[in-house]
Amino acid sequence: MSATTPEPITKVSVIISRGSLDGIYPGLIMANGARAEGIEANLFFTFFGLDAVHTKRIEHIKVATVGNPGMHIPTLLGGLPGMSALATHMMNKKMHELDIPPISEFIEMIGDTGAGMYACKASVDMFGLSKDDFVPQIQDIITVGEFYERAAGGQIIFT
Repeated sequence: MSATTPEPITKVSVIISRGSLDGIYPGLIMANGARAEGIEANLFFTFFGLDAVHTKRIEHIKVATVGNPGMHIPTLLGGLPGMSALATHMMNKKMHELDIPPISEFIEMIGDTGAGMYACKASVDMFGLSKDDFVPQIQDIITVGEFYERAAGGQIIFT
């Protein structure tokens, strides 16, 4: 390749740390897009991002309406009862119209492409969880050091 042509991306590792729809979907979309382009992809779920792969929470992910500047509504209004449920319903409806699958289906699709999916050991320990708490696509519970080993030579995307 010439000095002006950048090297192609061959591997990405996506960190998902937030447990809201607007925190989870960007990482899933990035990983899915990478796999569709033939790029190796790993997903690392940490802190509240673990909700995206937790069997009891995966179907109950909501939009964060309080303190979310992207909602373009005052924090006080976002805190009213039912606002999160309403925003979640509206976002899920729009994603359905755009043929964007629900999180559980998206996780399954990405797993089927061969992407690596891992839970953060520190977060798993902090929340008192075990591998049995997660969807089958979670291949392992790994440390941050192990994540960096898997990410070596690629790009890291933090969503």
